[in-house]
Amino acid sequence: MSSTLARWQPFSDLAELRHRFDQAFSDLTTGQEGGADWMPAIDVRRDGDAIRIHADVPGVRPDEIQIDVADDVMTISGSHSEETETTEGEYVRRERRSGSFRRSIALPTGVDPDAIEATSHDGVLEIAVPLPREEERKRVTITPRAA
Repeated sequence: MSSTLARWQPFSDLAELRHRFDQAFSDLTTGQEGGADWMPAIDVRRDGDAIRIHADVPGVRPDEIQIDVADDVMTISGSHSEETETTEGEYVRRERRSGSFRRSIALPTGVDPDAIEATSHDGVLEIAVPLPREEERKRVTITPRAA
C-alpha cells in the first residue's frame, strides 16, 4: 500500500468555492439595474517592480472601460452592448455578452494612481501598476550608559 502526502492549499479551495457561487448566482443578477451582468476573468501577477493585471474583455472597446483607484483598491468597470439587433426569429441560446461588469482588486499601500498604465489588445485589458518603493530601514544603535 503506497501513501502520498498532498499539500493543502486553502486559498485554492476558496477560489473554487467563489467560482461555483458566481456560476450559481449569475442568472439572478443578469438584467438587474446596478448589478453586474458578467465578470471578466482576470490574472494578477507580480512582475519585478510592478503588478500586472490582465482582464479578458472580448468585444469591449477601451472607451467602454473605466479604471478607478481609491483607498488602495482598483475598480475596473464598464458596459457593453451589441451594436446590431436582430428582429427576425427568436433566440434559442444567446451567449454573446452585453451588459455591465465590475471587478475590484486590492492594491498595496502607497501605489501612485498617476503611474498606472493601461492598454488593450485583442480583447485583453493589460494594466501595469508600479509598486511603491519600500522605505529603507535604519538600524538604531544602542549606546550603553554607565549607571
